[in-house]
Amino acid sequence: MSTLSTDFSVKINQITPQEHIFTEELTAIALKPKTLYFRGKMPQNMSKNGKQGRPKTVAIVGSRHNTKYGEEIAYKLAYELGKRGVVVVSGLAFGIDTIAHRGCLDAGGITVAILGTAINNIYPKSHEPVARKIIAQNGAIISEYAPDTRPFPKTSFLERNRLISGLSDIVVVVEAAEQSGSLNTATHAIDQGKTVFAVPGNITNPYSQGCNKLIKQGAIPYTEPDDILRELFPENYLKKRKKLHQQSLIGDTDVETKIIQALASGCRSGEEIMAHSLLPPELFNETITILEIKSRVRSLGMNTWSLI
Repeated sequence: MSTLSTDFSVKINQITPQEHIFTEELTAIALKPKTLYFRGKMPQNMSKNGKQGRPKTVAIVGSRHNTKYGEEIAYKLAYELGKRGVVVVSGLAFGIDTIAHRGCLDAGGITVAILGTAINNIYPKSHEPVARKIIAQNGAIISEYAPDTRPFPKTSFLERNRLISGLSDIVVVVEAAEQSGSLNTATHAIDQGKTVFAVPGNITNPYSQGCNKLIKQGAIPYTEPDDILRELFPENYLKKRKKLHQQSLIGDTDVETKIIQALASGCRSGEEIMAHSLLPPELFNETITILEIKSRVRSLGMNTWSLI
């Protein structure tokens, strides 16, 4: 890694993708960049054994002309991800991109912006304060274009989309018109084998047509932050489900618990449940009725029961 300048109050660094664990992902994509320029700090995690690890990373992209609905969705998702240590990647553009960066920053999280312009040319210029905050909060501004280069805008912004998806484990498209550049990012993500989520929208809203089309083509509908967190941290959700299952086998009294656990073990008839739980008929009948009222069990008829 080398330092090129200290303009913008923060030095510009030059690396190849394979030089850092966060950018290594880009070595496997089509048209992989030979060189990357960045300001700030490349994200990384430290594992329990002290080794560097790559943090979970999610791209949030969408329309430059977002609705209030899109703003609410993007901000909340980015905030929840940032709060849980997930890196949020986007393009620092107007609309959904910058909303995503801000949501993550407000949660105290780390976010990364991928530019479609030279590393020393923040575009739009009005987003320089956001760029500075990204860097101040241990995030990074990245470009494949060296300082002072001037690529053709349309080409460069579409080309950078492959980097946004390439750095991410999951891509979420919040709002997108039918010809949106966000769909280009989704296409790259699909080609790269990444998981794509799209936010369903009003079928009469032109800025939802792209997302609705993605869902018809197989993208996963996004409805809440847990959709993404479940995909990123499946082991946490398995533990949560196991804990909830264990809690579901406990009643409000010891007698209720005995009946519930007897049903969970496969007992169905009243005789089986009483034999398993060693309960007298009177106490069993009284308690099974209470459990039915509480909607913990349901009658299957002929003195047989099941858990709800």
